[in-house]
This record gives sequence, structure tokens and C-alpha cells, in this order.
Amino acid sequence: MDYSEIKVGDHYEKDFLVTDQKVRIFAEISGDDNPLHVNDEFAAKTRFGKRIAHGILITSFISKVIGRDFPGDGTIYVSQQVKFKRPVFIDDKVTVKIEVLEKIDAKKRLILATDVLNKDKKIVIEGKAEVMKE
Repeated sequence: MDYSEIKVGDHYEKDFLVTDQKVRIFAEISGDDNPLHVNDEFAAKTRFGKRIAHGILITSFISKVIGRDFPGDGTIYVSQQVKFKRPVFIDDKVTVKIEVLEKIDAKKRLILATDVLNKDKKIVIEGKAEVMKE
């Protein structure tokens, strides 16, 4: 999508399934093998009662949408703010929601709301990003 086609209020949504395989691959790549993410017995004894996905793994779904889907190819992060509001469990479906809040035409930049919701439509990640669009 070309920068000139984007308008304040435009939005995009994409669903992702959080699988055991994704969590384990992320743990291997990142080195974050916290047992809360990868060990069922350990996680069962925590306040969550079962394993949770890495917050940064879920945040990476935002990056996928921004870089490939909306605004899409040629989009580069300048900054990303996130607040982790709720846990995401293995086999949860989450929805990334992107909305254009502001355009900065002089720099071809966008300010985006970058939220992630669980299957109950509750926010698990609340975020805001500034991106450049080629």
C-alpha cells in the first residue's frame, strides 16, 4: 500500500494461533527458556495454572502485520510501545488490530494503535507504534 493511500482511521486485523511449536522455537531463538513458557509442570504451579506465551513473541505478530500486511512492504519501525495486560496461553487465538491514528506527511510517518486481543476480545497487549513508510 502506498503512503498516499493511507488515511487516519484506516484499520486492519489479522488472527494468529499461538502454538506450542511457536513458543518452543521462540524460546530456542531468543534463549528465553523460562519454565513458565516451556515446562507444563512448573507452569501448573504458578498463578496462571498453565504455560503462557512470551509477551515478545505475541508482539512479533504486530511486526509481521506492519511489515507485510498493513501498511505492508517498505514499512520500517521507528518505535513501538507495549503494555502487557493479560497472559496468552498455548493454543490461544489472538487478533492483531492496527489503526492509523496520525499521519506525518513531511516524514512519511504514521502513528499506529497496535493492540492484540484474545478470543474473548479482551486486550492482551496495548500498543502504539511510529513507522516510516517508503
